[in-house]
Amino acid sequence: MKAGPREVQRYRRLQKECQPPPPLLRNIVAAFLVGGSICAFGQAVYDFYLGLGFTPAEAAGPLAGTMIFIGAFLTGLGVYDWIGDFGGMGAALPITGFANAIVAPAMESKREGLVQGLGSRMFEVAGPVLVYGLTISFVVGAIRYFLRAY
Repeated sequence: MKAGPREVQRYRRLQKECQPPPPLLRNIVAAFLVGGSICAFGQAVYDFYLGLGFTPAEAAGPLAGTMIFIGAFLTGLGVYDWIGDFGGMGAALPITGFANAIVAPAMESKREGLVQGLGSRMFEVAGPVLVYGLTISFVVGAIRYFLRAY
């Protein structure tokens, strides 16, 4: 027997009444602490590269590579999942979260083999972001190129 629209509305109202409120303050504090810790660590890595004699512009590339490697490595160990569960958006927003978005689907399907599992699932989440970013950067670059010509 299929439930009618009245029963569905009643069920949704009861569901909202019985659902506990989300712990907003705890989530905000956890996101701030995790995101801030990742950014503070990133600043320490950046200062390390500056101490090696890199200019600020030269240090940006190795910094991004280091943070992506650390995010991917911690995802492979299963540690970044715990950090993400605790910190929420604070763990997802930095570049380490992007590394996690690429590595996590691949890790889940590694039993399917290198090509069918790791290779095909690696860009499941991050693929659209990369395509969109590359497309927009091409469009903006073309506009800038043609505006400079005039």
